[in-house]
Amino acid sequence: MVKPFQFSRLPKIYFKRGIIAELPAFICSYGKKIILVTGKSSFTNSVYSGRLFNEFKKNDIEYSVLSVPGEPSPEIIDNAIKEFKNKSSNLVVGIGGGSVIDAGKAISAMMNRTESVVEFLEGVGTREHPGTKLPYIAVPTTSGTGSETTKNAVISRTGRNGFKRSLRHENFVPDIALVDPELTLGCPKDITAASGMDCFTQLTEAYLSDKSSEYTDALAIEGLKAIKASLIRSYSDGEDIDARTGMSFAALTSGICLANAGLGVVHGFASSIGGLFDIPHGLICGTLMAKSNEINIRELRKKAVNSAALKKYADLGRLFLESVGHSDEYYIDSFIAILYKLKSDLQLTGLRKSGLSENEVRIISSETEIKNNPVKLAEEDLAEILLSSL
Repeated sequence: MVKPFQFSRLPKIYFKRGIIAELPAFICSYGKKIILVTGKSSFTNSVYSGRLFNEFKKNDIEYSVLSVPGEPSPEIIDNAIKEFKNKSSNLVVGIGGGSVIDAGKAISAMMNRTESVVEFLEGVGTREHPGTKLPYIAVPTTSGTGSETTKNAVISRTGRNGFKRSLRHENFVPDIALVDPELTLGCPKDITAASGMDCFTQLTEAYLSDKSSEYTDALAIEGLKAIKASLIRSYSDGEDIDARTGMSFAALTSGICLANAGLGVVHGFASSIGGLFDIPHGLICGTLMAKSNEINIRELRKKAVNSAALKKYADLGRLFLESVGHSDEYYIDSFIAILYKLKSDLQLTGLRKSGLSENEVRIISSETEIKNNPVKLAEEDLAEILLSSL
């Protein structure tokens, strides 16, 4: 019997190597005055930006550029709205990693508002956004968040009273997601590793989620197959276009899965840690994934020996191990061993190097929300995960 489910809207998705060359034509279908949101320098310093700007000139496309150096803060969004409010822009285009895509999404959503974006953030603000926005085209240059397919923009403020919360509405899904694997070829190794583990975590947590369905499971498995075939290859050889294509597909799929099945303990940590420290989201995911799943399995074995989640863990072990004839317990333990090896192979450092210490463990554990984890974890379990990952 198929479980009941609902599925969020998607952007119109174009997935093709070299499709960035067609961006001007997509833009012109909305108008010729755009806000272009990019990262600190990676895209603007690439060969693609020069070609693109030449095409903008040929097509009389006027563009105002906003550079977003890291995860978007409320101040970045509010200041952008003040700067671009009176420019009569027809469209927002975000070209970059997940933070850039989220920033563009938020600017698209706030362009017709007078309030601060803080007032509409879940768990922080008190107002409900009506869903009005400027049209938005999302063009990812990393393979991680899958934000090009989702309805939320993550906004962060770090520090003792910080937060990492979403601006969310069904209308905020990008109108177009333009996925060109060639744009990820210049991605540095550390970002390839961190974003790849974010993508891996999202697919795994969506697959194991208590809100998953047969539909999201099918998508997650295909994304995980791409992770298996492409993550280490793209990290070892950043110019391997086939591996980069596989990771672009995995990231796109992970965004669809998380939007419809939810996430688990690792992303709960990513939210609470991200509000305190300026640590890349993907690094948090990659560092915590192995231990978090190990603790999940330990608690499932205590509380729900015959659970569907344990069977799914066994299936993950079979997928990544590609061997037959072993028990479910063998495949479950093998999957955890694979996660620990991957953490080592990708040279993901402990979180202590990023500033987190034992002093914050209790605070973070008490503030971490776990919405769709396959098993309930106590605060002591969360503290154990954090302490092991320092």
